[in-house]
Amino acid sequence: MSIAKRLASQTAVYGISSIVGRVLSYLLVPVYTARFAAAQYGIVTGLYAYVSFLNVVFTYGMETTYFRFANRPGTDRRQLYNQVMSMLLVSTVLLTALLMWQAPVLLRLLDLPPSSQRYALWIALILGMDALAAIPFARLRLENKARKFAGIRLANILLYVVLNLFFIVFCPDVLAGKYLPGLQPLVERVYDPSMGVGYVFLSNLIASFLTLVLLGRELTDFRFRLSLEPLRPLLKYAYPIMLMGLAGMVNETLDRILLPKWLPANFYPGQSSYTAVGIYGACYKLSIFMQLVTQAFRYAAEPFFFAQSTEKNSPRTFAMVLKWFTLSCTVIFVVVSVNVEDFGRLFLHRAEYLEGLVVVPVLLLANLFLGVYWNLSVWFKLTDKTYYGTYIGFGGAALTIALNFLLIPVLGYMGSALATLACYFTMAAVCWWLGNTHFPVPYPVRRLLTWIGLAVGVVAMGWYVPVAEYWTRHAFHALLTLGFVVLLMLVERPHRLRTA
Repeated sequence: MSIAKRLASQTAVYGISSIVGRVLSYLLVPVYTARFAAAQYGIVTGLYAYVSFLNVVFTYGMETTYFRFANRPGTDRRQLYNQVMSMLLVSTVLLTALLMWQAPVLLRLLDLPPSSQRYALWIALILGMDALAAIPFARLRLENKARKFAGIRLANILLYVVLNLFFIVFCPDVLAGKYLPGLQPLVERVYDPSMGVGYVFLSNLIASFLTLVLLGRELTDFRFRLSLEPLRPLLKYAYPIMLMGLAGMVNETLDRILLPKWLPANFYPGQSSYTAVGIYGACYKLSIFMQLVTQAFRYAAEPFFFAQSTEKNSPRTFAMVLKWFTLSCTVIFVVVSVNVEDFGRLFLHRAEYLEGLVVVPVLLLANLFLGVYWNLSVWFKLTDKTYYGTYIGFGGAALTIALNFLLIPVLGYMGSALATLACYFTMAAVCWWLGNTHFPVPYPVRRLLTWIGLAVGVVAMGWYVPVAEYWTRHAFHALLTLGFVVLLMLVERPHRLRTA
């Protein structure tokens, strides 16, 4: 099997858990937008923005560190696993206890009532359980046990979805007498209508516990070994990864934290700041189609890149991988952006959410450049110069904060979307420029930028060419999409995917 086909097959297996799982959870968006007002959904969006930051702190770069050291010649993988798991166990217990103790602080940051304190406690437990699962999941990836990895991830998502549907749809409908009235006494025992969006977090908590149960073999297959000397090189390699991850979270989620703080009062007439956050968060979900591919690719590519690093033709392989990844994401960008009206009406059930669809193409393009950045970042990981990733990440974070500060008061959530695009494009450009010096790879930059530019032009035609009649407009959009895909297939023939 060729290198490209092997990577594609692994990406496909990881994609089962990532893409199918994300699609299943994404099907909850119509449920949330139908059952919760935008202001309520804004609370969920805001809390999970903080969770994204804390996830990085809880794992502090140890997944990538584990991959790097496990692939070094002469490494005792069993001993490495024991050391990393022991360290993560101690830190997770301490951080979880600290977060539960400081739960009221988190509530004040979000201006939530004291009655929401249980949400913060549940989030602390979710973070702790997810952190404990991180290295066992990394071990499955390292050992190429993609099917078990995918199966556990899918089980987590399925339970999460089922519990959401049970608490947010089934129980309220039964109590309202819409069906199965005989179950009302039972539902009254297990369901509290006043908890509302709290059931989103409770469902997550139960699903995270199931994940630990399913990872029982990996969790118990280690011996507690905590010695400072072997940990020093691990922590030295990991802390720039953690800082880079924190900077990445600034770029990815800080806009949903800053938006309610920097949005002028009554910027959107008749809407609260959390209503704007809810609308932006729901429309951000439509960029999930790009995120799905990027995440599935990252699960497969990180161990793949490390394994390929010693091969003679590795730079050519890396160039080929970036090319096909970028072209695939460009197709997704065109398909979703040109037809965003249909995607919006399918997934966002309240009219108030549809107001934010204008940000979707911008966010899709931003996530495309984020995927490009993750491809390009291979050079500083393979050369053990991860501090460059820290510099790039913090530069992007500074740009994100500055642009949000400047643009939110003027453009609202479109300002946040444009800040995200500017950040990821800049990070990708700087990473490519530095990589050319430290780890030259023959990336087809001009060719890829041409395709991205053409895709932007196609999307602009779909948005700005005025076609009023509904079916004529949709036919025009379909022709634009099909024309771009056919042109790409004709120019970039499949046989070019083969490696020499």
